Amino acid sequence: MTENKKKLSWNKLREDAYKMVSDRIVGVFINQCYDVISTLALILNLGAVIMATFEDLNLKYGDTFILIETITVAFFALDYFLRLISAKIMYPELSEIKALKKYVFSFFGIVDLLSFLPYLLPFVFPTGATAFRLIRVIRILRLFRINEHFDSLNVITEVLVKKKQQLLSSVLIIMILMVASSLCMYSLEHEAQPDVFKNAFSGMWWSMSTVLTVGYGDIYPVTTMGQVFSIFIAYLGVGMVAIPTGIISAGFVEQYTRLKRMGDYGVEKDISLIKIEVRKNDSWNGKMIRNLGLPEDSIIVGVTRGNKSVLPRGNTILFAGDQVLLAAQKSGEDTPMNLQEVVLGKDNPWNGRKIKEIDLSVDTFIVMINRRGRMTVPNGNLILAENDKVFIYHKTVRGEEDE
Repeated sequence: MTENKKKLSWNKLREDAYKMVSDRIVGVFINQCYDVISTLALILNLGAVIMATFEDLNLKYGDTFILIETITVAFFALDYFLRLISAKIMYPELSEIKALKKYVFSFFGIVDLLSFLPYLLPFVFPTGATAFRLIRVIRILRLFRINEHFDSLNVITEVLVKKKQQLLSSVLIIMILMVASSLCMYSLEHEAQPDVFKNAFSGMWWSMSTVLTVGYGDIYPVTTMGQVFSIFIAYLGVGMVAIPTGIISAGFVEQYTRLKRMGDYGVEKDISLIKIEVRKNDSWNGKMIRNLGLPEDSIIVGVTRGNKSVLPRGNTILFAGDQVLLAAQKSGEDTPMNLQEVVLGKDNPWNGRKIKEIDLSVDTFIVMINRRGRMTVPNGNLILAENDKVFIYHKTVRGEEDE
C-alpha cells in the first residue's frame, strides 16, 4: 500500500511539473506564472551578457551581471530537470526510457541543456572558456518556445516546414554556384592579385559577397575576364537569392488560400456540435486528445479553459473544468430520430420509480438524465426523482412522420 501511495505521489508530482513547464498548456494559472518567469529570466540573462560587453558598465556593475547570470542559469538548470522528470507525461505512449530519450535529443531538449551547461563547463575545462562562452548564445533559441502561444508565428513555422525540401534545394543550388564561381575567379585573378586571391577560400569569400548581393568591396577582380565574369555572377546571384524568397511567398499564399477554402466550403456538410465539460473523475481528465479514442467521424474542434480558447491538437492535454466542443458528421440516415426532454414534476408517475419498471414502447428509451445540472447515463436500477430532466430517444417510423 505504501508503495502504491509513493507511486501515486510521484505521478502527481510529475503531472504538476508538466502542467507548470509545458508549452502545450494555456489558461492554467501556474503555467502562466511560469511562462512569465521563464521569459523574464531569459531576458535578464541576455541583457546581463550584452551589458557586460561594455567595459565601463562591466567595471561598475560586473558583480551584478555575474549574479544575474548565476541565478538565471540556475533557473534554466531547474527547468531542464523539471522537463526531464515530466517527459513520460509529455509522451505517455512511450516507455519511461524512450520518453526521456525523445525529449533529451529533441530540438528544445538540446537547447534547454545548452542553456546552462556552457556556464558550468569552464569549471571543469578552464582552457575552453572562450568556446563555452560562445555556446551560451544558443540559449536565445529558448525564445522559440513563445512560438507555441501565437498562431501568427505558427503559420510561419508551418510554411517553413512544408517548404523545407524546396528551400533545401535552393540553398544547395546557391552553394554549388558559390563553389563554382569561387574556383573560376581564383583561376582568373590569382596571377594578377596573388595577395588578394591567395587560394580558393578567398574566391569563396568574393563569391559569397557577390552572389548574396552584399558586395563588401574588399575583394574584387581587376582583370577584364574577371570583371566580365563578376558581372555575370552578380546578375545570376540576384536570381538565385530570389528563389527562397519566392518559395516562402508561395507558401504563404497557399496557406492563406487553404484557410480561405476551408472557410468557404467548410459548411457544405451538416455537422453536429456538442459542448462537454470535462470533470475530475472523467476518463478524459489528464489525457491527450489523440489518446481519447474518438469515433472516426467525430473530432474535437475547440477547447475552452477558463477565459481562454485552446487550439486542440493531438498532443493537447485535457483537464478538469475544460469545455470541449465536439463535432460529428450527421449520419444522413433516412429514418428520423426525435429527442424529447421531460421534467419530472411531483405528481409524475415516473417519480420514485426505477427505470426498468417504467413501461416504454419498443421504439422509445431513456438515454440521459440531468439531475441538479449533472448529466447521468441511466441504468435499469436508477431511481428517478422530482425535478429530474429525462431525455427520451424516440425512433419515428417514416409513415408516422408523413401522417
